[in-house]
Amino acid sequence: MLLILLSFTGHVRCMLEMRDKLRKWREDNCRNSEQIVDVGEELISEHASKLGDDIWIIYEQVMIAALDCSRDDLALTCLQELRKQFPDSHRVKRLTGMRLEALERYDEANKHYDAILQEDPTNTAARKRKISILRAQGKSTEAIRELNEYLEQFVGDQEAWHELSELYINEHDYGKAAFCLEELMMTNPHNHLYCEQYAEVKYTQGGMENLELARKYFAQALRLNNRNMRALFGLYMSASHIAASPKVSAKVKKDNIKYAAWAAAQINRAYKLAGRGNKENKCSIKAVEEMLESMQITMS
Repeated sequence: MLLILLSFTGHVRCMLEMRDKLRKWREDNCRNSEQIVDVGEELISEHASKLGDDIWIIYEQVMIAALDCSRDDLALTCLQELRKQFPDSHRVKRLTGMRLEALERYDEANKHYDAILQEDPTNTAARKRKISILRAQGKSTEAIRELNEYLEQFVGDQEAWHELSELYINEHDYGKAAFCLEELMMTNPHNHLYCEQYAEVKYTQGGMENLELARKYFAQALRLNNRNMRALFGLYMSASHIAASPKVSAKVKKDNIKYAAWAAAQINRAYKLAGRGNKENKCSIKAVEEMLESMQITMS
């Protein structure tokens, strides 16, 4: 009897751990699809009847992860259960469209989204799925146009601003990409990734004014997150380019040599810490040191 009780207790504990793990990933907005599929498939197959109302959000989470992993069998299983429980739900209809997108049946997916929008013109999720289809089809110009029209109505949608910035970057329209990232930084001044991406755009645009802006925003990204290695490399590169310019004053050159030297020291330190006790990383550390040494700026 005791063995049966212990086995049951262990079974319940395992189920609760898997459920809590999926909840944590949802709350943290993690896109670790393979792990979600591994945990979720076992949880659904063995414990679905014991999860109460939690099962519905788990079905949705696992279905989206299954689409990422090309597991249409699992995605369809989850979708069928959701359809049974919520036959008229716009959310479930959107999930149906997402499965069709994964199967590259874009016309059918668009019909589902159009049906949702006919019933609810303010359904932002359906509108953004239609834009995602345009991106998947390589229709960047149409996607940009649709996103701009969307943002005229939903100006506070940060995800849409970020997607628009990526589209402009892909089209090499860096001025408009910078504008999108400026909008994001105004509403999220403490987001180090937006600062870093804005700095990268200004660095790519080139010119002394843009390089100085790039250096400032790489520095700001590091203030917000001192582990941001892209920002650290960006600070080094932008400061080095400014110091190497014949148009800057001796003071500006001296200051930027100091900034570049600090960044180089931090990069070296980070790589040495990461490679401590790992012989395979010695070549990587040496390559970084050689790269930094080759770009050193000296006072003339």
